[in-house]
Amino acid sequence: MDAFVARQPIFHASKKLFAYELLFRTGMSNAFPGIDGGTATSSLLSSSFFTVGIERISGGKLVFINFTEELLRRGVPTLFPNSEIVVEILEDVEPTEEVIEACRCLSELGYRLALDDFVFREDLLPLIERVDILKLDYRLSTTSEIEAIFARFQGTKLEYLAEKIETYEEFEHARQLGFHYFQGYFFSKPQAIRINDVTSVATNLLQLLSEVNKPDTTVRKLEQIVATDLAISYKLLRYINSSAFYLLREVDSIRQAITYLGEKEIRRFVTLVIVAEMAVDKPTELVRLSLIRARFCELLAGAGTVKVDGAKLFLLGLFSMIDAVLDSTMANLMEKLPLAEEIKQALLDGSGPLPPFLRVVTAYEQGNDQDCLETVAQLGINPGILYEMYLEAIKFSSIID
Repeated sequence: MDAFVARQPIFHASKKLFAYELLFRTGMSNAFPGIDGGTATSSLLSSSFFTVGIERISGGKLVFINFTEELLRRGVPTLFPNSEIVVEILEDVEPTEEVIEACRCLSELGYRLALDDFVFREDLLPLIERVDILKLDYRLSTTSEIEAIFARFQGTKLEYLAEKIETYEEFEHARQLGFHYFQGYFFSKPQAIRINDVTSVATNLLQLLSEVNKPDTTVRKLEQIVATDLAISYKLLRYINSSAFYLLREVDSIRQAITYLGEKEIRRFVTLVIVAEMAVDKPTELVRLSLIRARFCELLAGAGTVKVDGAKLFLLGLFSMIDAVLDSTMANLMEKLPLAEEIKQALLDGSGPLPPFLRVVTAYEQGNDQDCLETVAQLGINPGILYEMYLEAIKFSSIID
């Protein structure tokens, strides 16, 4: 059975990463016909986490995992350490005596529990007493409904998570209401208040990016660029001496590092560092997601019947959220970025051969199984290889840690 697992970030009010929710939706209706949600989830948990290890997809962060009523009654959450997961109880789970007892046991064992898509009902009170976090759908709840829930449980241990936060305006409003945690891709869209302003620092970085990616740039020029930027120099030497490379002796000079990596890899490394520096006042997860998209797109390049340049797909994924990084319009930024015309057109209007590859990646990360499976079929890609590619992309994104 193919495993399809993605993750969605959950943030503190400070926009620091709190946890990931793991999404198991992909393939439920297509890859697992006739199999109920509990069985499918059990199979995914088994193949994904007992085989490859939960840390490969969690990156060492706390993860929210959905559990059905059957899985709760069977005590499946106890197969995972209480320090690594939040037990998320699906909205269709009824508060039976068995369920409440299962939640009581989990709570006493030190597990944190969350109620998904919470809408208040009197019969839920015994269950609410056992949980730690209520997840509210921000888009389906009115301000007065949210305030009424907060008022009802004032003085309790409960914390509140706002789901489906898609813009910074929604994030700010939810934060002011009193939510503790925020889930959604609000961080991946530009902030409207700065949308036409690209700072001088960002402009300088764009110019540096342009120089790094010029076709006639030499290794000597690359060395000069790196050597004059303390942050890039530090990160390069830390990277080259990390466990990613099995070096017999430590590399202690920029020239050595560049010689070892080669022109192609040093261009890519410096490009990644510059993008990270551009996003200095943004959640780290924005850069991480950009890197995941870049590597995932690159891996897809040779996986199907439609062949394209992997280097172009890497840059397509990397710059797919540059408008959010710099809070500017994509059109404005495409005039300044040193990208191939194919990449610019893909980012501006979705034309050309490249956009379907990015569509696979974005559909996968958001758990949009239908769009993901339809697009990989068009590209002649076996959907069974996506999960390993996703894990490889996550591993690659650790370059910024």
